Amino acid sequence: MRKSGILMHISSLPSPCGIGTMGRAAYEFADFLAEAGQSCWQVLPLSPTGFGDSPYQCFSSFAGNPYFIDLDLLEEDGLLKKSEYSGIDWGRDPLRTDYGKLYKNRYPVLRAACRRLLSGNTADYELFCRQNAFWLDDYALFMSLKDHFCGIAWTDWDTALRKREASAVNRARAGLDSDISFWKAVQYLFFRQWNALHSYTHRLGISIIGDLPIYVAPDSCDIWASPDYFQLDEQMRPTYVAGCPPDGFSEDGQLWGNPLYRWDKIRSDGYAWWIRRVAQQFEIYDVLRIDHFRGFDEYYAIPCGAKNARNGEWRRGPGIELFRALDNSLGKRSYIAEDLGFLTDSVRELLRECGFPGMKVLQFAFDSREESDYLPHNFTRDCVAYTGTHDNDTINGWFKNAPGADAAKARDYLRITGGESLPRAMITA
Repeated sequence: MRKSGILMHISSLPSPCGIGTMGRAAYEFADFLAEAGQSCWQVLPLSPTGFGDSPYQCFSSFAGNPYFIDLDLLEEDGLLKKSEYSGIDWGRDPLRTDYGKLYKNRYPVLRAACRRLLSGNTADYELFCRQNAFWLDDYALFMSLKDHFCGIAWTDWDTALRKREASAVNRARAGLDSDISFWKAVQYLFFRQWNALHSYTHRLGISIIGDLPIYVAPDSCDIWASPDYFQLDEQMRPTYVAGCPPDGFSEDGQLWGNPLYRWDKIRSDGYAWWIRRVAQQFEIYDVLRIDHFRGFDEYYAIPCGAKNARNGEWRRGPGIELFRALDNSLGKRSYIAEDLGFLTDSVRELLRECGFPGMKVLQFAFDSREESDYLPHNFTRDCVAYTGTHDNDTINGWFKNAPGADAAKARDYLRITGGESLPRAMITA
């Protein structure tokens, strides 16, 4: 079956409030996709971004990003007054997100909305809290504690809270009850708006493709709430972190810094944490892109504190056993494997065993030094082709900055001789 669509993260939608939201522009984009004959809308991770504002480094892999809550929709629901959010300085440049001003100005507005929500009929909110308690209770406490400790990383909290000693956690829950309710209410509002948008895309025949990072952020509720599943020392700090070894593009490799999983412990628990994580993702998406797929076959472990990724080592990952556990628990679901870069035979075998389609990125196809698997005539039937992803330049930007020989190869392959549109030529290739 052939389908097509567009990758457009929520944050990139137009908005007068500093960042794209799940409001009018999102519905208009869905309409545009339908009118253009598209059937897929891909987004990046929707989780709440931490310091650095990357959707791949989030405070929780279960929660939603509060910035994406649309304020106009809250006004329509009677939870805000226009005067409470109009005239706020969200940043000077409407084409760029000023995360500093979002962080400063968004939460007071959301607190006003949540106060009204919690003072009214809370039956739906309470049902949401019960259904999501397995992650929501810890997340709301985690965010309340971060506020209490002025935003510092959880690894720098008081020892008793850092190590989740029961008496300290119980005291924190009692003392921060109001803040905990706020953070739960924010998640209720996020998922209420997202579920409404998701239902709308279904009525238009559009599937949502989500994105699942393999790793979680060091400063995340995921690790604080489940430290036994990660390679940590007695002080709750990572012993080894994630990254990639040196290659032709980087002599130092890539040092991502994410704590690594204790796959032995996760396996002994029947992969329950991963099953819950993926199950929750399929509640909000129709298809799931799995980031860094090769890390499930082998992962690169770098000693914590290293200045670069040169001295890491490859270790065995969970392999097909994890994906069989997911299938046994969740049934057959739709995945896309991010299998870009250098792949070993064992990674290819894992991809074949899983039966997932891999990715082809056309901007990688025109290396004049070699014949590329990313050229359209080399595509396999079971693949998802992109002109570029969130990691790439725009098509015109790529063409402008590509080495001359690569640009010439692209012009020749795409039969561009004059004023033809390069983006259109790539899309129709």
